[in-house]
Amino acid sequence: MEISNATIIEGIYETHLEIKDLDRSVAFYESLGLTLGLRHPRGAFFWVTKPGEQLLGLWLVQEGKEVAKRHFAFRTSLANVLGAGDWLGERGIPLVAEFGREPKEPIVHPWMPAATVYFRDPDGNLLEFLAMLPEEPVQMPGVLYYSEWQKLCNERS
Repeated sequence: MEISNATIIEGIYETHLEIKDLDRSVAFYESLGLTLGLRHPRGAFFWVTKPGEQLLGLWLVQEGKEVAKRHFAFRTSLANVLGAGDWLGERGIPLVAEFGREPKEPIVHPWMPAATVYFRDPDGNLLEFLAMLPEEPVQMPGVLYYSEWQKLCNERS
């Protein structure tokens, strides 16, 4: 049977991050609500959703080596993105500025469109909570605050 390039990929199953302190990182990702699937001397595996669907692997870097920082986004609802600042704050995790925008409210990537907030794990990996928005995409450079996006959508309707 021939495989079509257009249909073979169904999603991303797993992603991996480097870490320096296993105990600290396990506690951090558990505080986000991820389920620890396996912990071993060199790292840990977390289920992002239910077991068997999406996996996050954490790997200890070798002594004296720097962590290669990465970025990925967790998909969530708009309500969760809008409340993420408080939710993360309760866990001692601050939001961070991205794309030249201070984290006073979620930002929107109009070309998708998606609302997002950004934060870092203990090793400096850039994490994101992202919610796809129901409106039509707008091809424009840069990002908007969520309130600016709402205003733009109201003007377009």
